[in-house]
Amino acid sequence: MDKKKGVNLFDLIPHISEHITTEKEGELSVIAFPRFRNKFMQKHFVLKGKSPIIRIRLEEHGTAVWDLINGERSIKEISDLLAEHFNHEENYEYRIAAYFSQLYKQGFIK
Repeated sequence: MDKKKGVNLFDLIPHISEHITTEKEGELSVIAFPRFRNKFMQKHFVLKGKSPIIRIRLEEHGTAVWDLINGERSIKEISDLLAEHFNHEENYEYRIAAYFSQLYKQGFIK
């Protein structure tokens, strides 16, 4: 998801990063990823009692967005699919743009 000059965020097609796995907890999605990507770091720098895997449980909106990321839909298509579900809430496009920007900054999508 590269923000090149002249490219509209909503035209981009997000892909889930390779190091991310998705689990389900009831209706909600949980994204999981290694605390460290480097095997050496995983072995020697994870504190005792800490999991080498970080899990983040997404809330309803995050789950709805995450579940639609398939590497084929654009952000606009995902936004359009969810707008009705969330009752066309005011500033929805801003909310979804901010959410995708955050997912990208955290390395969860590319």
